[in-house]
Amino acid sequence: MLKQYLKGLHKVAQSGDAREESFYSTLQDLLIGYADSVKKKGIHITTLPKATEAGNPDFRVWDGKQHIVGYIEAKAPTVEDLSKIERTDQLKRYLSTFPNVILTNFSEFRLYRNGELVDKVQIGRPYVLHELKTVPPVEKEEDFLKLLEKFFSFALPKVYSAKSLAMELAKRTRFLRDEVITHELAEEKSFVHGFYEAFQNIS
Repeated sequence: MLKQYLKGLHKVAQSGDAREESFYSTLQDLLIGYADSVKKKGIHITTLPKATEAGNPDFRVWDGKQHIVGYIEAKAPTVEDLSKIERTDQLKRYLSTFPNVILTNFSEFRLYRNGELVDKVQIGRPYVLHELKTVPPVEKEEDFLKLLEKFFSFALPKVYSAKSLAMELAKRTRFLRDEVITHELAEEKSFVHGFYEAFQNIS
């Protein structure tokens, strides 16, 4: 499974004009293949789904019925240090809003549950792909399959109990509060800058 996946990444990379999005279908095929292999029927993966209250994760995984499995945020294979991505505002928003998230550069996969890193596996070396320009040897396939098992075992119901609904609303309230503050600061900065320009013109 992983050997074919890494060959697929290499084929896309060798095109010479690949963007991050160019690798999406290869990852999607891997995830669907895994779901089929463990008899998880009806799994549906949306690439570049519509915007959520926390932004636009690259993949949404759901069971095709009433449960969202989780979200996946992908970075280009040339991004080797995912720890830097962890510290970005974008990922912080995702982790504070979504309880089941994978961050990946297509070679390393990090799984977060309720904002905490619970597992990470590197299945190949990115520099082999984009520097040596060859197919990376497969690494830690069993560990990777266990990570996927954890990810797919989660299901977030679209219909909440009173308790889970309160928890989800609290997450969204925190996110919206931060967004409002950021927006207000931006407007205030714009107003001050406009006032300064007007003063300069008068002078």
